Amino acid sequence: MNEFVERQMKLTWRPPKKAYDVVIVGAGGHGLATAYYLATRHGITNVGVFERGYIGSGNSGRNTTIIRANYGIPAAVRFYQRSVDLYRGLEEETGRWLMHQEKGILWMAHSEAAARTERMRAKLNTEFGAETEFVGPRRVQELCPQLDLDGGGRWPVLGASYHPQGATARHDRVVWALAEGAMERGVDVHQNLPVEGLILEGDRVAGVRTAAGDIAAGVVVSAVGGHVSRLAAMAGVRLPIRTHRLQAFVTNHYRQQFGPIVASSELFFYASQTARGEMLLGAEVDPQPSFSYRSSHDFVQQVCRRALYLLPFMSGLRVLRQWTGVCDMSPDYSPILGPTGVDGFCITTGWGTWGFKAIPAGGEQMAKLIATGEVPELIAPFGLDRFARDRTMADRASAGTH
Repeated sequence: MNEFVERQMKLTWRPPKKAYDVVIVGAGGHGLATAYYLATRHGITNVGVFERGYIGSGNSGRNTTIIRANYGIPAAVRFYQRSVDLYRGLEEETGRWLMHQEKGILWMAHSEAAARTERMRAKLNTEFGAETEFVGPRRVQELCPQLDLDGGGRWPVLGASYHPQGATARHDRVVWALAEGAMERGVDVHQNLPVEGLILEGDRVAGVRTAAGDIAAGVVVSAVGGHVSRLAAMAGVRLPIRTHRLQAFVTNHYRQQFGPIVASSELFFYASQTARGEMLLGAEVDPQPSFSYRSSHDFVQQVCRRALYLLPFMSGLRVLRQWTGVCDMSPDYSPILGPTGVDGFCITTGWGTWGFKAIPAGGEQMAKLIATGEVPELIAPFGLDRFARDRTMADRASAGTH
């Protein structure tokens, strides 16, 4: 029997209403999670989610599905650990098999300076709730026998920070489970219906304009990926966001013996194995800002060259499939969540290369903000106003793909 066969999803499609308590622009992971938690935690179901494509057709379907909390600043560790914890219970809560699997992640060090950094990361993570330890080469080899600790003679593995709660899940299953859960409780999700403008009443955002007509809203939430600056500008909000391509690829199948996720912030690549046995590889964002979804041969060449220093067995594999997403990067490499300073308009953006892992916590906290009118403590440090207040949350080294 094919293990990927599952019961049919129950989705209820309804025409758009003339007014909603909450309108969410973007039916990716963060938009759907916000709608899901509004319905399940706060009983707010008069919610409309508008998507220009289909559910999960943007960056939620173009990522590498890694879940972790081993970040470099306390606020980020606490936030992402909350997401790790929510992911652990999401299959049982939604009644859907999300193919969530804890594998652990090895963040490798190839120099004494990097080893000191990883030791500090392990201590900081542990102090703020994300289990992490520094391990030496022998333990690294035990966790991942396929690694060449000599690094091809150029990138020796001197140790690694090991975050055992590192995990993966299927991106499409996550977004569709959230969509199903929200729709079962009365939330409306509208595919192929882009938001073309915002309705302003004085200094307040009062709704959205679509091809189906104007729709009033008590609150509008931007959960857009890629063109978020354009939508925010309609409300008079200027965002410190630049958008870059992020590429990844998978190989043909390899025997299911590759255990943890491995990452190298010095070689700028990471690798894991999918549930189907494919080896998945990714690297840093393209340096030039772009909204393009085109992949490149140069990316594959560069990543393969780096990977073979540490994973020589991959020389016998072949590239099977390649894809590209776009990443909204903030100046300090941390997300931007919460109010915008414009009444009736909230935002969740700046997710860069770490948006998938934040889906449950981001949605939960945005839902709490909307339901209570108060900024939750967990996301307060990531407000848009931090740039004006000179309180940036610099965490570039934790991205792993900067």
